[in-house]
Amino acid sequence: MRVFVPATMRMLQTLVDEGEFSPISRTAFAVTPTLREAYVSGDDDELADVALREAARASLRLIGGEPDLDSDGDADEVADATPSFRRVVIAADVDPVTLRPDLDDAVVRLPAPLSLTEVAAVHVDLAAAESAVSAAVAAVDAADLGDPDAEFVLGDVEDHELAWYAPQEIPFLLELL
Repeated sequence: MRVFVPATMRMLQTLVDEGEFSPISRTAFAVTPTLREAYVSGDDDELADVALREAARASLRLIGGEPDLDSDGDADEVADATPSFRRVVIAADVDPVTLRPDLDDAVVRLPAPLSLTEVAAVHVDLAAAESAVSAAVAAVDAADLGDPDAEFVLGDVEDHELAWYAPQEIPFLLELL
């Protein structure tokens, strides 16, 4: 099944460095039977776009939760530890997954850490989206609680399309950023 795993640039670096990483709670998004039922129309590509957008929104939460220092609290590495304000979604082919309709229509749980060999593509914001992503990171919780102004801020970031990268391009992408 094609899944969309929310991530950050640091998580993507871990995936490249270690060959795998374990997403938070092994949560991903996919075109599930429950998602299909929630939409009266839409083909597989349109529904996959819905799952991708849900993963991109989850990436905002992950960016907001990243620490400003490394695990040792080393102030010399603050520049390297500053969160990158770019949403990251890893598209991968994983089987079997566990459906989690109790969490949301598109939510699935991966059976194991995500392996680099399972990655089909990576979707990442371009530099032009960074200010919108930064604002959305600050507003995502309020939007979830129904704040219309915060939802407007999320709409701004969702206007930015994520760029597509093939698996073999990931190391070069990380090097350039």
